[in-house]
Amino acid sequence: MAGYTCMRCVRLLQTGQGLPKTLNQKSSAVGAISFTTRQRFLSGQRPSPLPPALKGARTEPSRRHVSALDTSRSALSDPPAVFPAGTHEVPAQPLESRLILRQNNLFHPFTNSPIPAIRRRAAYIKQHAYCPHPSHNSTRVPTSPHDFEARKTSSSLPPAHVDFECPDCGIPVSCCEEHWMEDYEAHLEICDVLRQINEDDHDLRSGRFFPEFDYPAYPQMDEALVNMSSWDTFLYTRNFNAINDERSMRQATSLLTYPITVGSVLHELSPYNIRKEGRLTLEGLKSLSALRYTLHPPRSGAGTSIKNLRPTAPPVRIFVLGARAESSLPRDIWLQLPHIFPRATMHIIFIGPESMANRDSEFPLPPRTPENPFGAVVEDRLGHSLKISTFVEYYHTLHSSGAFAPYDPYFDCFMLFHPGLGHPASSHEWADTIPQLLETKCPIICTGYTDWDMKRDQDWVKGQCGGEVDILMEGGENRFRSLRWDLNDLDPGDVTCGNWGVWAFRGKRYEARTVDEIASTK
Repeated sequence: MAGYTCMRCVRLLQTGQGLPKTLNQKSSAVGAISFTTRQRFLSGQRPSPLPPALKGARTEPSRRHVSALDTSRSALSDPPAVFPAGTHEVPAQPLESRLILRQNNLFHPFTNSPIPAIRRRAAYIKQHAYCPHPSHNSTRVPTSPHDFEARKTSSSLPPAHVDFECPDCGIPVSCCEEHWMEDYEAHLEICDVLRQINEDDHDLRSGRFFPEFDYPAYPQMDEALVNMSSWDTFLYTRNFNAINDERSMRQATSLLTYPITVGSVLHELSPYNIRKEGRLTLEGLKSLSALRYTLHPPRSGAGTSIKNLRPTAPPVRIFVLGARAESSLPRDIWLQLPHIFPRATMHIIFIGPESMANRDSEFPLPPRTPENPFGAVVEDRLGHSLKISTFVEYYHTLHSSGAFAPYDPYFDCFMLFHPGLGHPASSHEWADTIPQLLETKCPIICTGYTDWDMKRDQDWVKGQCGGEVDILMEGGENRFRSLRWDLNDLDPGDVTCGNWGVWAFRGKRYEARTVDEIASTK
């Protein structure tokens, strides 16, 4: 109904509570405002003042509003609200106090941002991040040759926290204006990216409606193949809402990169192949062909009737190790992974000590009992083809107990999002896990924040495991990386994007041959 207005809005318009002064002359005059003006006001636009002829005039509510509710004036009174047990009414926030940023007003310095959360973030950066100027003494070991800390070789000044905000990007990057000007050439390399991060963060909190977060709720049809060449072709062939804005594209891919990165490697129409520059190795083709055989089963004539009952394969288990933020993603996002494998079932298992961080109000951890010795949180009502389990525990503990044994390369694979295998601060946590993963002979897919981060992980694995590793996919840029850049609050000069690179490996497999076969090859 074009003329329908909810009771709360009618009451707001009747009383004039929260309305501009030009509209609050008399509450009875509000009923004469057109529906278009009222709709603009509720969406955040300031309506034009009333015409002089209507000022001070006593008017009745329009017939459209009264007929939609009742024929009497008493029908405009708000009936007592009824709330479910255990809930209570949340008082409506005045419209004037809601900070809504327009798309042409997204750039604000972090310190003076209209968003309180961003102002708190600016205070955190100023409290923990250090000035990158080479005249300061180093505060930590450089993590890469591109790290600004690597320039601090002959320094004389003590370390100083950042305090000056660059006027171009609005992020605290230097301790003072003089150091910012002296180091402007180095800052200019990332200034545009920092400004983009600034605007994207304000956009997320701008109060606008996000149509890019509306995902298809149905599996892919067999008659319509999904194209995994790029983000554009994938979103188009999966019938996502059209995204015509670069900022909206960045917001959408920052979440979808996690399930689609997995799917792009495992899918039979994967962009990674054994052709030139396809990055897939011969051993990788062997391992992934086994998984694809299970993920793309042939039609068997199965149906709901008794005569059409057919045996079904067990679900494909995807172990996400070291799970952090990806374990708390909305389940509609993870459902996009089984949607591109419509005839297979999946069981995603999040494992890691941080897999349930900051989610106590959503899923309180169950007690550890003989029936549930590791306190797993199981979500098994996510459609007909997906089940998610979460274990707040290290994988090497679960592996040693045999909780997931046996492993089958046709049904199991491991996914490591930004594991930091070679990072000095986290490599010791993987020292016991990687040898156990190699024993399973199942594919292990890894991503990295940058090319340097990914190569450092590869070198660490090869150094730790010697010749017991088969590379399944060479490292390189991920076709489905996040298009949105992220800022490290401890180092504003460190900008990364989620799942920038992807590579894969597996425990080395040895083929048994008979004595006659060996003799024939000599």
